Amino acid sequence: MAELMKTLDKILKEHFERADTRQQKRKDADEDYDEEVEESLLDEDDEDVYILSKVSDLMHALFGTHKVDFFPYFEQLLPHFVKLLGTERPWSDRQWAICIFDDVIEFGGPAVIKYQEIFLRPLLQYLLDPQSEVRQAAAYGAGMLGQFGGTDFAQPCAEAVPLLMQIINAPDSRSPENINPTENAIAAVAKICKFNSSLLNLDEILPHWLSWLPVWEDEDEAPHIYSYLCDLIEANHPSVLGMNNANVPRIVGVIAEVFVRDVLDKDSEIRTRILNLVRHIQSNAELFNVCITQLNPEQQLALSTALNQ
Repeated sequence: MAELMKTLDKILKEHFERADTRQQKRKDADEDYDEEVEESLLDEDDEDVYILSKVSDLMHALFGTHKVDFFPYFEQLLPHFVKLLGTERPWSDRQWAICIFDDVIEFGGPAVIKYQEIFLRPLLQYLLDPQSEVRQAAAYGAGMLGQFGGTDFAQPCAEAVPLLMQIINAPDSRSPENINPTENAIAAVAKICKFNSSLLNLDEILPHWLSWLPVWEDEDEAPHIYSYLCDLIEANHPSVLGMNNANVPRIVGVIAEVFVRDVLDKDSEIRTRILNLVRHIQSNAELFNVCITQLNPEQQLALSTALNQ
């Protein structure tokens, strides 16, 4: 492990050295712009981003295997990751730094409190970063904080929710370049509401959360979202079902679209739970008929096919 840390230390030092060199070359070329030089520098940028992504993958594997026992080794590289987080760094540096701290939170659990002075403010700040990749990494991290951070992070989780809502409610939040951070933000709100909601008013948040569904692009986050939806329906949560089950047709519409988009694996537990909930609604013929009439033909067919499989 010591040898691996030495290698990673060298890779990260070289990352910063190469970035500084490119920055100087760009300054030198300001007065005499050379398109070929800039193209070469952009290729070097891309290569360094790739290397950082591999460092992040390796850290993910190490944290996944060793959990908090990896902290002492992680701390040997910590100054590099702190530097990557800086607002002055290129967006790709900030993206991959946040991804690494996402893993620290996920696999470190409540013990991650020891690093909160390093990652917490940047994580919240970057939820509103102009670059979608940075917002996505930060939104995922906010969800990890809700799910794994524990009660010490109840206040930051409460602070994160309105910022996540800004991502989701932005006018272009469903555009192709923004859909991934948006769906990560919806999943993060679900995780915070489910696991770390002591400082939140769920009766205020959940109607908004329901209105953001369906989601279908992010196959990793969709199960978290629909699992939480099942939890809420199974608990007969009034903020989700609405007065006199007024929201049930809307919920069935969301579920039908899930089947249209084929979001969930055929053999997933969540798919089975969703179908059982629909069958329960189906037992009230009058209510179910109201739900069906509000679906388009494609949704009706997808729901019928799923129920009869």
